[in-house]
Amino acid sequence: QVQLVESGGGPVQAGGSLRLSCAAPGRIFSVHGVGWFRQAPGKEREFVAALSWSDLNTYYADSVKGRFTISRDNAKNTVYLQMNSLKPADAAVYYCAARTRYGCSGYGCLSDYAYWGQGTQVTVSS
Repeated sequence: QVQLVESGGGPVQAGGSLRLSCAAPGRIFSVHGVGWFRQAPGKEREFVAALSWSDLNTYYADSVKGRFTISRDNAKNTVYLQMNSLKPADAAVYYCAARTRYGCSGYGCLSDYAYWGQGTQVTVSS
């Protein structure tokens, strides 16, 4: 079953912006926060950004700091990833994931995220 649903991806020119959304159609449990990951063809999935529920702290990969912002809208039960100043290197399938454990000290361990969406494609042209 679908656990999380991403939307908002699409084609964009370099320097442009997109806002990705992540929603949970059903209940998910033991969630400590939400992270965004991305995966380009032939490459491994990499961490992009995360939002912690407990303290609302955010964390970003160095490659997107200053350009991407993760946030949530409690009224809409939705988490967003605002992506500005997009680069061709940002092109990938973007996945939203819910963190359920702290097996790793950081935010980027895939095994710490139990719920995943199907991904939304972001294409950046230059």
